[in-house]
Amino acid sequence: MDHRQERCLDDRFHETTQLHLGLTIPRNAAVSPSITANAGRCRGRRSRSNRTRPARGAVPGGTRSAASTVTTPPRDFSPRGAPTTYFTDPDVLTVDPSFDGLRQPNAPIQRLWTGALWAEGPAWNAQGHYLVWSDIPNNRQLRWLEDDGRVSVFRMPSNNSNGNTFDYQGRQISCEHLTRRVVRYELDGSATVIADNYNGKRLNSPNDAVPHPDGSIWFTDPPYGGQLYEGEPDASGGSTNPGGKLNPRLGQPAGFTPVKRELPTNVYRWDPSGKLEVVVTEEQVPDPNGILLSPDQKKLYVISTGKGPGDTGPGGKGEIYVFDVGPDNKLSNQKLFTDCVFDGVKCGPDGMRCDVNGNVWCSSNAGRSVGYSGVTVWSPEGAAAECSASRDLHG
Repeated sequence: MDHRQERCLDDRFHETTQLHLGLTIPRNAAVSPSITANAGRCRGRRSRSNRTRPARGAVPGGTRSAASTVTTPPRDFSPRGAPTTYFTDPDVLTVDPSFDGLRQPNAPIQRLWTGALWAEGPAWNAQGHYLVWSDIPNNRQLRWLEDDGRVSVFRMPSNNSNGNTFDYQGRQISCEHLTRRVVRYELDGSATVIADNYNGKRLNSPNDAVPHPDGSIWFTDPPYGGQLYEGEPDASGGSTNPGGKLNPRLGQPAGFTPVKRELPTNVYRWDPSGKLEVVVTEEQVPDPNGILLSPDQKKLYVISTGKGPGDTGPGGKGEIYVFDVGPDNKLSNQKLFTDCVFDGVKCGPDGMRCDVNGNVWCSSNAGRSVGYSGVTVWSPEGAAAECSASRDLHG
């Protein structure tokens, strides 16, 4: 993995599927939807490499106001903004000194693009030097080219795709909400349906996927696509449309046939033989969302997020769980990896990826604590190493 693949990406509220240092898709509803740098500051210990600056909250005369996670005056992260004057960007904060070896000190935070309604699933293509991501409500995928920074529509319609990734042969894998399936785009331009049902029952709305060197694909299947904004609700009488007041055919082509939710929220493993098996049940990890394998494929990480459309249970709590992966791909030894609480603030996770050292780079949705919405980085032991958050984003 080169330095580009270690960059950190996130989305407006949710995850990232591939990481790309210094870049993020903003997640906070209070800011305009865009792809931006992981801009922000979280309270915590300052890196020794940061230059000395006036204490946050300081006012003339030496008195001090309450600490704030918001830069004053607000920093402009757009292309019009002035470049950082610090060798190490002051809006990326080191919590543990071990993170200093992962950061590129002279890489400033920059916004790349703005204009998505709900940006999800960023995936970096190392061979093509481009970033692809989903704009779910606009039913399209977009692409950013590294050579000239141009952004264009990559695939439309995308069937309200969410998570994207690339397998070990360079083929794009997408999780589609509308069609409730996982697809693979072959190198000749054709598309293959990886999975759309389990034992004859339609999937909910596949969310995120991770490839394995053995050719298998592991993916999560929460219910978040069961709504008009991100996919389509159930047919009348289904759990997301019990009264039949919603018309799931709205905006769909003639002949579209809506279906009803039939399955709990599980994590699946698709084998190249075509076999699909449940590897994590809803009882183990309710509403699974982001998913990743460690660099040696011996650990599987799964994010559990909040209650989704049609859920009858309480939903997840915004936590990350980790499992041991055996030689037979059977999981064991489930543990809570982290509750994603940083500096006393719940940094709700959604998507994540590992770097080559096994550190987990994870999106953060801190709600109204905007200074903590962005990206957190966790060591393989589950300790916070860094926090950088989206806030004060302008034009």
